[in-house]
Amino acid sequence: MIDKIPKDKQLILFDGVCNLCNSSVLFVIKRDKTDKFLFAPLQSDIGNAIIKKFNIDSTKTDSILLYRPGSDTLKYKSSAALHISKKIGFPTNLMAVFFVIPTFIRNWVYDFVARNRYKWYGKKESCMIPTPELQSKFLA
Repeated sequence: MIDKIPKDKQLILFDGVCNLCNSSVLFVIKRDKTDKFLFAPLQSDIGNAIIKKFNIDSTKTDSILLYRPGSDTLKYKSSAALHISKKIGFPTNLMAVFFVIPTFIRNWVYDFVARNRYKWYGKKESCMIPTPELQSKFLA
């Protein structure tokens, strides 16, 4: 299943029931001019396969994950978000300047937002269903 992801793409795994996460996915899709990214909910079969492959404790990680099939690597939390921002053009790519901040500080801020995201932004009953126009960008 994982080996079916094109090597020239990157897969963004996100919390499919989180309103903030879904809004972030739509933000990336709108700015992904080079068609670099594919998407899948963490709750999907492919999400579970990647979580299992990289031995991630899903009870401790409710994070955005960025899987790069070309190098078979996984980025998570603030590093994933910043690597995504680098690829989606100006002015969003300027967020890469935050790489100068130590990871433990960036992830502390990320975790604070992640812990409060349902309270601040709400939660859906089920994963987002992409429109027919966006269907090709999503993996199940």
